[in-house]
Amino acid sequence: MDLYEYQARDLFEQYGVPVLPGIVADTPEEVRAAAEKLGGVVVVKAQVKVGGRGKAGGVKVAKNPDEAEEAARAILGLDIKGHIVRRVMVAGGARIAKEFYFSVLLDRANRSYLSLTSVEGGMEIEQLAVEKPEALARIEVDPITGVDTAKATEIAKAAGFPDELVEKVADVFVKLYDVYKGEDATLVEVNPLVLTEEGDIIALDGKVTLDENAGFRHPNHEALEDAAAADPLEAKAKASDLNYVKLDGEVGIIGNGAGLVMSTLDVVAYAGEKHKGVKPANFLDIGGGASAAVMAAGLDVILNDPQVKSVFVNVFGGITACDAVANGIVKALEILGDEANKPLVVRLDGNNVDEGRRILTEAAHPLVTLALTMDEGADKAAELAAK
Repeated sequence: MDLYEYQARDLFEQYGVPVLPGIVADTPEEVRAAAEKLGGVVVVKAQVKVGGRGKAGGVKVAKNPDEAEEAARAILGLDIKGHIVRRVMVAGGARIAKEFYFSVLLDRANRSYLSLTSVEGGMEIEQLAVEKPEALARIEVDPITGVDTAKATEIAKAAGFPDELVEKVADVFVKLYDVYKGEDATLVEVNPLVLTEEGDIIALDGKVTLDENAGFRHPNHEALEDAAAADPLEAKAKASDLNYVKLDGEVGIIGNGAGLVMSTLDVVAYAGEKHKGVKPANFLDIGGGASAAVMAAGLDVILNDPQVKSVFVNVFGGITACDAVANGIVKALEILGDEANKPLVVRLDGNNVDEGRRILTEAAHPLVTLALTMDEGADKAAELAAK
């Protein structure tokens, strides 16, 4: 789960990371009030989960409340890379002397953590990595030992911070890692981390991504979710404890086990090349249980996607036998009734497969087509979607 900047700022503050005061506002009038409260120069910043806000006009400096209100009227409602601005943060101003970059993230390839740090902050890190890779220090962080003062000092020196700043930034690096570890994040990024003319180090703009798999340890994270911005289908799936990701395609996918579902996506994409280029519409893993309730919940999510033209149910019976899966499909279609209005291709294999196929054959539901193999099922589902 990606956080908005104001949420990252609040987390930083809780962990002692130096930040500027910030007030969230949803209307130009609230922005004026916030600017009056903060006093002096403020920055009105669009709150969207996408980079490039400044270039898109989503960040404006205001010298007084009148300018802040005017800036809010220009920013609220702005479309930034497909994200509509509905909220802004009014942040206190700072006299910036230098801008730096710091992040710690999950390095999946090396099964470790990685710190990316540079004395050239402000620009997008992807651009910096391409144009000046030598300016970006990449330091592996052991998940066991983390970032203590010694490690933070190593990072600062590797990034080329001047000696007089190493101790100051190292202290902030340690606190930012505390955020990363304490909140079970997969990314904590500050761009820019600034040195002010007064000599202070401040996290001016933060980005935090939380690992939703650790949500059971953080009940407070639920309040950070933006329900209004969530995809309604993904929200419905989450409410039913389904592992669902919406994609841009026409063939709905249901399978049991992440590996099987991923393989199904590939096979459907390949088959779709012969049928007007149709593609998978989603990833949906129902896990080990394929009860009627679980199957109905999965079908309900997929069938409510207007892009979906057909559904491919690809299940390998293991702990849950194929006859139980077949009964689940039959009962799910009964539960959904008229809501089940798109063709289903079902491929069953594994434990009790013959009995499962018999159940579906005898049910003779007009929407259901049986397939013997995954390739056959993918091809049929793609064909039906193309029609």
